[in-house]
Amino acid sequence: MVKILEGFPRVHATFNIVPLLAEQIKEYAGGQFSEPWFDIAFAPATSLTTDQKREALERAFQVSDPILQRRPRLVELQSRVRSSGIEASVAQFSVQDWRDLQVLSQLVWMDEEYLANDPVVKKLEAKGSNFSEEDKAVLLDKQHELLAAVLPEYRHACARGQIEISTTPYYHPILPLLCDTDIARVANPHTPLPQPPFRFPQDTREQLARAREYHEKTFGKAPTGLWPSEGSVSDQALEIAMELGFKWFATDEGVLGRTRNIGFWRDAAGYAENGPALYTPWRLKRSTGEMSGFFRDHYLSDLVGFVYSRMSAEAAAEDLHRRIRSIGERAQAGPTATVSLILDGENAWEYYPGNGREFLKLFYGRLEKDTEINALTMSEAAEAIKDQPVMEGIFPASWISANFDVWIGHSEDVRAWDLLREAREAFERAAQRAATARGNVKGAAAGVQSGAIQGGPAGEPTQNRADWGPDLKRAYEAVLAAEGSDWCWWYGPEHSSSNDTEFDELYRKHLAEIYNALGEHAPDALAQPIRRAPERGRREPPTAYLNVQIDGRESNYFEWLGAGLYASDRRTSAMHGRIYVLGDFHYGFDQEHFYLRVDPIPEAIAEMPEFQLRITLWDSRETRITLHIEEGKCAGSVIEQGGICLLHPKALVSAAYGKILEASLSRELFDLHERKQLLLSVALWKGGLPVDLLPGEGVLEVTLGEENFGWDGE
Repeated sequence: MVKILEGFPRVHATFNIVPLLAEQIKEYAGGQFSEPWFDIAFAPATSLTTDQKREALERAFQVSDPILQRRPRLVELQSRVRSSGIEASVAQFSVQDWRDLQVLSQLVWMDEEYLANDPVVKKLEAKGSNFSEEDKAVLLDKQHELLAAVLPEYRHACARGQIEISTTPYYHPILPLLCDTDIARVANPHTPLPQPPFRFPQDTREQLARAREYHEKTFGKAPTGLWPSEGSVSDQALEIAMELGFKWFATDEGVLGRTRNIGFWRDAAGYAENGPALYTPWRLKRSTGEMSGFFRDHYLSDLVGFVYSRMSAEAAAEDLHRRIRSIGERAQAGPTATVSLILDGENAWEYYPGNGREFLKLFYGRLEKDTEINALTMSEAAEAIKDQPVMEGIFPASWISANFDVWIGHSEDVRAWDLLREAREAFERAAQRAATARGNVKGAAAGVQSGAIQGGPAGEPTQNRADWGPDLKRAYEAVLAAEGSDWCWWYGPEHSSSNDTEFDELYRKHLAEIYNALGEHAPDALAQPIRRAPERGRREPPTAYLNVQIDGRESNYFEWLGAGLYASDRRTSAMHGRIYVLGDFHYGFDQEHFYLRVDPIPEAIAEMPEFQLRITLWDSRETRITLHIEEGKCAGSVIEQGGICLLHPKALVSAAYGKILEASLSRELFDLHERKQLLLSVALWKGGLPVDLLPGEGVLEVTLGEENFGWDGE
């Protein structure tokens, strides 16, 4: 899009680039990245493993149908997979099939300009099939070359004054929700909310400050404008943006409508009711400063996004030009009309013939020749309208339905926010301890006592970054990454993709990384997917006292007869593509011991010679027993009770691992005073990250008392 503008010097435009996206583009261009799918696409076809072949078949066809249909060989391969299934295709595809799939899976993402004019890309596209390993190597080099040209092209266009580049908070968070999740109730009083709320406006400041710093480093100057992630605004979020130096923001007409309590229904010609309010920038004035606000014409933007791709390029360009002229003609008696045409820059074009190139050229050509229309950047438009109407506050909402329901309107979203808040609070406590320790050291050196650094105004950091060592910095990076909006985009019923499970797993890995960096135990809840309703396992109470030999195998048929049971239905189900590791567990008592047996799923556990099994019990305290499995055997245990590590764990816990895991826990570990039940969960962790959890619902209630073949409360 930015390259096309060179031929139309009167047409100016604004491009928004998310800093994290720009950083990823740099990593790709420099080859300094690790991505399994990329490795699969360019690995020698003869070296692909069975798992890599499965992943190739799942990913290679994730492209819009119009683009896929242009490649007969890719259509043929997809048809074979659909008719035979993935497993049969893994076994039946030839080396040439895999090589063609690899190359075509990359060619489908090439821009029309390169398909038509780049010698390498054009030759490969024309070849269409029977690709060689040399073809793959040439394509890899070409990818790096083209990726390296992307950001310099934008910087060049910005330097010549034809485009403006705005930014978005660094990790693309929903800023109003970072400031205060309770704000969602303003737009929708029925929105379910996390309790207590998530309130860290200092993270809003950090996400915006990082965006400004990165933008200046990448494009040569600080950004003037802000597209808040998903057009999400609130007074508090924009006040912080003002303080940091942003001069304009953009969002949707729905936000303006709710702010002014007006509507923008269109007449038969498509002109908006209350058009004068929509077709102007507004000046938002707050105690911290002011910003110009632009509100996109939802109707016109959606015509570009969803309708014009089904028309001829000539008819579509003519229709859009005519509609913009019509808006200006209706505003002749008043101030100049400012029409904000805003859409996701990449989403629409793959549905257009030729990736929308002809439509854009024809539309820009009409703007170039029409002296009554000025195609401006946002900053130019703000400067052109000196007497902007003023608003004293803005309605808190996003561009989608003028609320935040996509990111916080469902129980899955609320669960995600709860887990994020708990991790963020763990980080805050660790940072505060670091500040206190530093203050005490300084105070001792000066002969005085010093407490923790106190927080400043809303949106200010609560700790001095000088107190942060590498572990705190690593933890905070994971906090900021987990605050990104796209995690909750996939929770709830609104959106789904082939990669929902991966998004869920990645989100929980970011949260686990916070605890790992802090040297703390991540909660076992992070082993449980958020994206789906918990499974319900079969539960059977004990029917006898046990006499168990702890040796990691079922010594005889009667050893566990009469034990309580939690049985999952995982052996025949891999929900949403997730591979389970834990199957069932048995439990029970004798007079002095609590016994636990965990049955892993053989084919899954075979891939894990090393892991940790965490047994967590709750009476009046939380007791966590971590069993370390190394080279297929139990290599030791750690017991923590009430956050304190107990000495001599071997006197209290005996465990063995073979085909099954068996553990015996001494009665001394338990507080049985007036207790009628214990709570139990079992989690498998690997490399500091959660893998699986039983029960799927979180905990199992173990009822005490002789009538239940358990201990009596003392």
